[in-house]
Amino acid sequence: QVRLVESGGGLVQAGGSLRLSCAASGRTFSNYAMGWFRQAPGKEREFVAAISSSGSRTAYADSVKGRFTISRDNAKNTGYLQMNSLKPEDTAVYYCAARNTLVLVTTTRYDLWGQGTQVTVSS
Repeated sequence: QVRLVESGGGLVQAGGSLRLSCAASGRTFSNYAMGWFRQAPGKEREFVAAISSSGSRTAYADSVKGRFTISRDNAKNTGYLQMNSLKPEDTAVYYCAARNTLVLVTTTRYDLWGQGTQVTVSS
């Protein structure tokens, strides 16, 4: 079983950058596809980015394409979300998720979820 813990959220001005981390416990992290999602107050949780278990394939929501980069270091059991050119509309709680599969998962059909980390972008 893999457990996920996010970190790296905070308050940043518009145009700034943050890097979120998702630390996974357990020895089989490399078997898990990963995703990042976000949920703003009063809104549904939405897909942000996904990466395959090997890291060879990625996918992004149109709203973050070109600004966010998802990556992972299986040797460190950690996934990342580099967020650049942040906008106030990026403000949300960000969650990482994992699923034991070789395919790229861009829906909420993940088995494991972290507790979330708050990202606030001021204008």
